[in-house]
Amino acid sequence: MKFKIEALDPKSKARAGEVTTDHGVIETPIFMPVGTMGTVKGVHQRELKEEINPDIILSNTYHLYLRPKTDIIQGAGGLHKFMNWDRPILTDSGGYQVYSLSGRRKIKEEGVKFKSHIDGSYHFFSPENVMEIQRKIGADIIMAFDECTPYPCDYNYAKRSMHMTHRWLNRCINHLEKTPEIYDYKQTFFPIVQGSTYTDLRKQSAEYIANAGAEGNAIGGLSVGEPAEEMYAMTDVVCSILPEDKPRYLMGVGTPINILENIALGVDMFDCVMPTRNARNGMLFTSEGHINIKNKKWEKDFSPIDPAAITWVDTEYSKAYLRHLFVSNEFLGKQIATIHNLGFYLWLVREARKHIIAGDFREWKDKMVKQMDNRL
Repeated sequence: MKFKIEALDPKSKARAGEVTTDHGVIETPIFMPVGTMGTVKGVHQRELKEEINPDIILSNTYHLYLRPKTDIIQGAGGLHKFMNWDRPILTDSGGYQVYSLSGRRKIKEEGVKFKSHIDGSYHFFSPENVMEIQRKIGADIIMAFDECTPYPCDYNYAKRSMHMTHRWLNRCINHLEKTPEIYDYKQTFFPIVQGSTYTDLRKQSAEYIANAGAEGNAIGGLSVGEPAEEMYAMTDVVCSILPEDKPRYLMGVGTPINILENIALGVDMFDCVMPTRNARNGMLFTSEGHINIKNKKWEKDFSPIDPAAITWVDTEYSKAYLRHLFVSNEFLGKQIATIHNLGFYLWLVREARKHIIAGDFREWKDKMVKQMDNRL
């Protein structure tokens, strides 16, 4: 993987860059649609590629390990071939899913024993076998196995967890050095900064991760319930320490406003289920603010979904028609809303990139944050 910075915003820490992988180029800042199970829910791969057009998508190790299982993906020739996707893929290691299982898992130094949410069967994840699973899945960017701490989190617990994440990182690296790629392309490894919302821990972790010398780095353990101001403070601390010449990935973030504010702090890559999950519930993000399409106020509104015409659905369907689909419980409504929301997120980061290159990102960002805070 190669990364180069193409432009820096003069009034913030925002940067426009380019990540080159064996499956294609990723222009940053970038939002990665979440394809947890090897599919972005409700969207055909053809629609995803032609209408939303992301440079990269994300899938999840935990879910793919349980279903369809790693040997099936490997038998297909890796996840790219299995799901018919020829662009870059990133896989999360499963650390967040382990965190979210709470009562279904037991964390020890050796790894994590957990109970499947599907059938109740027991499984074990260690740094070593998670690296092996990601080798077999075959994503272009693979993540270290870490523990994601909850919010709020006791300081001593956060400290112990951070140090264990660092020890697990060393085990991940050692295992990867012993096991070459399975497929005919390179995989890039990202370690993950932890430390909850404690500045001293975040600094320690960022320094440890920076010293690991990986080709890219991630920031984990945020967007788990903490106030946005704390998220921004931790991101700022970490980005001031992580190497400037490596891409920075803020995991699981977030709202459109979160994304713009974190771009301003120096983050390059994002993912979140919010655009797809909210779409299925009738919540739309638009260039003028967010709307609940199920509200009666849209019943006779025949204007486009988004006047900015971000995707083709914005001009072909009206708010009134989309509301009708939701009220009638027609699945097409969820598909249209999903395409729109994903299209909006990709439009937003690409507009951010244009303004970084033009040198006026800060002014544009401040205007967009106010606009997107509107509830229409």
